[in-house]
Amino acid sequence: MRVLYFAWVREKAGRDGDDVTLPATVTTVAELIEWLSARSPSTARALSPVDAVRVAVNRTVVDLDHPVAADDEVAFFPPVTGG
Repeated sequence: MRVLYFAWVREKAGRDGDDVTLPATVTTVAELIEWLSARSPSTARALSPVDAVRVAVNRTVVDLDHPVAADDEVAFFPPVTGG
């Protein structure tokens, strides 16, 4: 799985992204966030609070209960505002 971080999420994570081997126990975006956060304190900071982060799976914005698979691209980014 390719995980990408954008804007202040990237700054808090300290990197643009990760290539990870998804464990079989991770099947949703929420479980992915929990698993990624447990792997690294900087990722935990970047993805917290979870309601301040938006998620896209394969370039489609999704909710936390959306399924994820090993070949997905998952992007984390702040909410987008317009003006």
